[in-house]
Amino acid sequence: MNMYVGNLETARDLNVIDFKLFEQKDAISVIGLGYVGAVSLACLSSLGHRVVGADIDARKVETIGWGQSPIVEDRLGDLLTEGVAGELLTTTTDVKRAVLETDITFVSVGTPTSEDGGCDTRAIKAVARSIGTALKEKDAFHVVVLRCSVPPGTTLKVMLPEIEKVSGKIAGAEFGICFNPEFLREGTAVADFHAPPKTVIGVTDPRTAAIIAKLYAPVDANPIVTTIEVAELVKYVDNVWHATKVCFGNEVGRLCKPLGIDSHAVMDIFVQDTKLNLSPYYLKPGFAFGGSCLPKEVRAVTHLAGELGVDVPMIDALIPSNREQVDQAVRLVRETSAKKVAILGVAFKPGTDDLRESPVLDLIAELMKDGIEISAYDPAIQPGPHIAQQFEYMRYAAPHLKEVVDALPGILKASPVEAMTEAGTVVVSQNQPAIRSALASKEQEAAVVDLVRIPTTARASANYIGIGW
Repeated sequence: MNMYVGNLETARDLNVIDFKLFEQKDAISVIGLGYVGAVSLACLSSLGHRVVGADIDARKVETIGWGQSPIVEDRLGDLLTEGVAGELLTTTTDVKRAVLETDITFVSVGTPTSEDGGCDTRAIKAVARSIGTALKEKDAFHVVVLRCSVPPGTTLKVMLPEIEKVSGKIAGAEFGICFNPEFLREGTAVADFHAPPKTVIGVTDPRTAAIIAKLYAPVDANPIVTTIEVAELVKYVDNVWHATKVCFGNEVGRLCKPLGIDSHAVMDIFVQDTKLNLSPYYLKPGFAFGGSCLPKEVRAVTHLAGELGVDVPMIDALIPSNREQVDQAVRLVRETSAKKVAILGVAFKPGTDDLRESPVLDLIAELMKDGIEISAYDPAIQPGPHIAQQFEYMRYAAPHLKEVVDALPGILKASPVEAMTEAGTVVVSQNQPAIRSALASKEQEAAVVDLVRIPTTARASANYIGIGW
């Protein structure tokens, strides 16, 4: 087992793990059945654990309880169906009951951007009180695992005090507390769970470390055990780094374009250096970053730095730089003078129906202000109440997008060909087979603004424009 050695004494204490004490598979409750919660529930049941999913949203509880996935995610529906059929997976709206019936509780509730730009922890506090109520009635040692992205100190200063106050019990002695960040990519979350890039377990006592390490043993025999604060910050640092890589690649693209230099040729050479430049992932010019993690956590880190009086100009510049990539796309579309624009790809990335802080929504909002008619296609998105629910998540971060979210049901078309009908410009924001095929075979001539660098075989338009190449 790997070990963080910043605090050698703590690390030595946490390394005292006797797996022989934990032969039986623990029962697990997962509170919060959003993206991370639903994936965790399904994957843990696939490892043979009895799992209970809990959420205040009765629709999610019912959907998952029938073995159906509430979101678009590869293999998730199959695992949920198998878990329900095998009588390993059940759901409830009763959080207290879920905790009482299990040995470990995973907390995966929403932590959206708060009104002041920080992290909204109200859901964590509410769940902590419910967990405390259940623990008050339990004699057995129970482990509470926070999986939400939160500022350092949240687990021990926000969640823990609520549990101890309500339960009357002491962490480390009568129950365990843990922060276990997830590193799941939307679209490949199930595969990432079973083959994680790393498993980080932040704890305060060796017993809790042993329980969680054994839980993950089938997918990672060498978890990294560390302090809770380090584990909390690792999640932020990971996502801020990913956000940094996106902006860096795009800035190279913006530099190369006016010079007539092929930005991908430049970056293809750059990423060959895996010894110093680490990884090619994200490091190519394209569109802005979005989704439920990167924008929110960049804001959270800049907010945290402001509170601490720390100057972080590069991180402060990430959101403006990211917005410049949206503005660049808007400028390129405006230059085509199209009256109708087709948007191929609306979610922030292919293979998901997640619209939270998708930069495509910002692009649509700006074009709508110009009076441009918009049609759109995304194979993963179907009109429905979930679209409005996703806007609720980003109401403080992107209040200007409400009009776009409300208009989406009328904008979305059943196929890329239908979306492109009579469009003067086609904006490509996802590199999907159906989109490439439609572009390559389309009969009408239209400008193509490419945000993802589609293959040359799909660039049928004589007026093809790449955002950074």
